[in-house]
Amino acid sequence: MKITKNMISNILFIGFIIFLFTPYGAGTRAKLIQGVTYVKTMIFSPSADKVEDREKLTSLDVSLTGISNASDINLKELKGKIIFINYWATWCPPCRAEMPSIQALYNDYKDKVAFVFLTSDNKVKVDNYFLENKFSLPTYNLQTNTPAQISTRTLPTTFIIDKKGNLAAKETGASNWNSGGVRKMLDKLLAE
Repeated sequence: MKITKNMISNILFIGFIIFLFTPYGAGTRAKLIQGVTYVKTMIFSPSADKVEDREKLTSLDVSLTGISNASDINLKELKGKIIFINYWATWCPPCRAEMPSIQALYNDYKDKVAFVFLTSDNKVKVDNYFLENKFSLPTYNLQTNTPAQISTRTLPTTFIIDKKGNLAAKETGASNWNSGGVRKMLDKLLAE
């Protein structure tokens, strides 16, 4: 049986209805959110804006403290590279749902793209979560404010910055970051 987008939409809708009537407690609701989000990530993948539509960032002068698999850096040190910035938290079910796809993408692109994972969680929480899930993503805490173009209060949110310091893509909510479309997008950005 071939699965269509309409079928997936129906599954997500049913998941949402179940979510509404699921009582709090024992992490049931969080697991349900994570499951529904995981299904969404398998269907939808982000794409980059056209070069002429990209917004120039006002600044890349953002200080970051490395807390897991990373040393302290300033984003301006990464200028001239593709920068993949992901805001996430260990307690966020949609973040947890997209992490396996991000880890797979990171494994293949870590030498070509600068990956920056931003969290307000502390080192102990992040290290324990990574150890439990076998993740190795370079994670940081913000030390200074980010420019408005790459600032968010929504988790997860991902920004991709091109080599010239322009905002190439923004995705709010969980996505499938290990899709062929994302890989094609990154390859195209790398070739620019």
